[in-house]
Amino acid sequence: MRLQGISDWGLADAGLAVWVGRVGLAGSCHSLEFVMRSTGRISLIVSSLVCGGVVSAQPLATKAFEFSIPSIMRGPELYGREPQRVQWSADGRWLYFQWNPPGTDWREPTHLYRVRASGGSTPERVPDAQLDSVSALLETGDLARDRRSRVVSAQGDLYIVSLPSGAVRRLTETVAEERDPHFSADGRRVFFVRENNVFSIDLDGGLVRQLTDVRSGPAPKDSAKAEGQRGTLEEQQRELFDVIRDRVRADSVRKAEQKAREALRVKPFYLGTNERIASLSVSPTANALLLVTSVTADKATQTRVPNYVTTSGYTEELTVRTKVGDAQSGGRVAYMKLPSGDLTWLQVVPADTTKPPSQVTTLGWSDDGSAALIFAEARNYKSRYIHKFEAATGKLETLDTLRDSAWVGGPCYGCGGWYDGGKRVWFVSEADGYAHLYTMDPNGQDRRQLTSGKWEVTGAQLSADKRSFELHTSEASPFEQHFYRMPVAGGSRERITTKAGGHNVVVSPDGTLLADVYSSANRPPELFVMPYRAGAAATQLTTSPTAEWLAFHWITPEIVRIPASDGVQVPARIYRPKDVGAQPNGAGVIFVHGAGYLHNVHNYWSSYSREYMFNQYLASKGYVVLDIDYRGSAGYGRDWRTAIYRWMGGRDLQDNVDGSRYLQKEFGIDPERVGIYGGSYGGFITLMALFTEPKHFGAGAGLRSVTDWAHYNHPYTARILNQPQDDSIAYHRSSPIYFAQGLEDPLLMAHGMVDVNVHFQDIVRLTQRLIELGKTNWELAPYPVEDHGFVRPSSWADEYRRIFELFETHLAKRGPAAANPGEHK
Repeated sequence: MRLQGISDWGLADAGLAVWVGRVGLAGSCHSLEFVMRSTGRISLIVSSLVCGGVVSAQPLATKAFEFSIPSIMRGPELYGREPQRVQWSADGRWLYFQWNPPGTDWREPTHLYRVRASGGSTPERVPDAQLDSVSALLETGDLARDRRSRVVSAQGDLYIVSLPSGAVRRLTETVAEERDPHFSADGRRVFFVRENNVFSIDLDGGLVRQLTDVRSGPAPKDSAKAEGQRGTLEEQQRELFDVIRDRVRADSVRKAEQKAREALRVKPFYLGTNERIASLSVSPTANALLLVTSVTADKATQTRVPNYVTTSGYTEELTVRTKVGDAQSGGRVAYMKLPSGDLTWLQVVPADTTKPPSQVTTLGWSDDGSAALIFAEARNYKSRYIHKFEAATGKLETLDTLRDSAWVGGPCYGCGGWYDGGKRVWFVSEADGYAHLYTMDPNGQDRRQLTSGKWEVTGAQLSADKRSFELHTSEASPFEQHFYRMPVAGGSRERITTKAGGHNVVVSPDGTLLADVYSSANRPPELFVMPYRAGAAATQLTTSPTAEWLAFHWITPEIVRIPASDGVQVPARIYRPKDVGAQPNGAGVIFVHGAGYLHNVHNYWSSYSREYMFNQYLASKGYVVLDIDYRGSAGYGRDWRTAIYRWMGGRDLQDNVDGSRYLQKEFGIDPERVGIYGGSYGGFITLMALFTEPKHFGAGAGLRSVTDWAHYNHPYTARILNQPQDDSIAYHRSSPIYFAQGLEDPLLMAHGMVDVNVHFQDIVRLTQRLIELGKTNWELAPYPVEDHGFVRPSSWADEYRRIFELFETHLAKRGPAAANPGEHK
């Protein structure tokens, strides 16, 4: 028997017996994991404890993992649920998170769990009866200046949480929802929003004041004075009768008294037709208010999606989104002076007075409440503005403008705020081509770039003591995400996390510990805790996958660079038969991730978890599989992000074509034996590949595919292709339905019939087009109860069985002739 640490060796191979032990010295117990290899299948897990040289062992039966498509498609029931919404308790002793234990039925929603931050305990589910009592402790909210309390909204009510004791004081208990609470500058009041209005509550006496009076419109009009025949009759009545003159006099007095009373109250503001309050933000000194409204487009046509398999037995329709280019919702931004209620509308997109902004948010108020930061994006998505708003005067001053000939965006888009007591502001911008951190003074002067390089800031915040920026970045590698600390003045960054992979960190209330949701390429995210110190050891607090899944040898796919036809080196994950001990079958497959702007080639857990396993399954059957971060993917800067502007299916498709060339050059795979598959945007690329580049592919499976971009949603599509009525060329050359005549190779199309994102209508229209073109080598697999992201394992298994059978039928060679000349590479 050979002993070797599992943490060093990696993953247990299928077909091995696994032993887990603990070794202790000098009377204490210490952990050491080791394995025993044998020729049989995994049959036993033994937990051993060595304390002062005494070993105890207890056998536990372990089910061998069935490496099959139905087994893989069990999804999170197999590889676990990621710990989500991680929150520290106020005293830092506990970590709360949404989760489910290994093997939980796929139908079961996640539940609230907690685990001791000190480690050494098993996560325990928080009973439903205790959810109300702990909910306030788990919410983030505004921190008081003395950092001794936090105000939060939990389940629609307001609470003050004392720090670090965690004592909770309830402020409201109402049917109406109270939200967005903030302390006043002096800490004696809390401002909050209730039913589209701003209120304050005195923390000493509990007095609640209404600071705004926003009402549904239109505003009432004063009764018009009668004219003509009616006016003559009314005048006659006043001349003839004392009682009428008395009534008119009393009515005038009543109206005058009412106006006098109203003058002492908050001035009402009436919303327009179809208008509602989107957000409200009051200054810490309660002298000014910023409000953003949204106006629903009354002429827009929303798509209706039929749902056939229903409880009632009748077909039911879901009313969902509009299509790109249709009438869009608008909105306005206003400054309200308090307590008078006087309102001034602000022009937050300086270059456009005719169209509302596509989005507006408040990035926060200065500590003294004298100014706020406003983030605004133009309706055409090509300009972004950061303004300073002065509460005393209502003046709006533009501090920073970002323009892009394609569209503005990038990671941490919309990150920003104040620091240094209101003396400086910070924000993240792609100004130099990569998302980096910038600061300046509140007058727009002394602009400084605090980070730089061919990497990106993916998350940024001020530390609790406001002395440091806490960053998540790809500085170490485009394929990793780490947590850094940097002084607010800039300078060298301290990398806190060191283990290769992806880290998502939440700092403890006292700033001494980190909760780290960490994953590697072959291990799903787990919750760890570590001291807030560079390179400190981390303790694992959760284990999410089943034992059978953990026992299998899941590989870490190598990341390679594919030479693109324009000279760029394109990153890709590769799954080779030799990586899993299989023989090549002479075929290759390219997996195309969805979402377009998504990062999938990295050394941490993929959001495409089933495909990660399926790609290894394909490799075990002899296929060489590539997973490419084609142009348009996230993680590589502005130029990579916008390379698909006005032509989706252009540079992004060519990167996948170059992947086919790579398989031919490096592995000797005939392009007619290269398959391609993917969902959503990946399905769109698959269709474009088979319709426009058939000589590079032999078969494809397009899942929940966009077939015509003029039928997709506005916010995503209009950024990249403009509007269909304004840029018909971009839509025509980007939509597969216009190129369906180019289909030569076998095509599988699979689509959920209740897809409210990429509607089933999309694939129906393409199907009719293929019928009219007389195409015969295609198949449509509809899934009657599935939305865009499938839920039921049976649907997943059926879909991927069809994909595998497509490739087996049309791509794979069998026998001695299957060996690839380049398999040694």
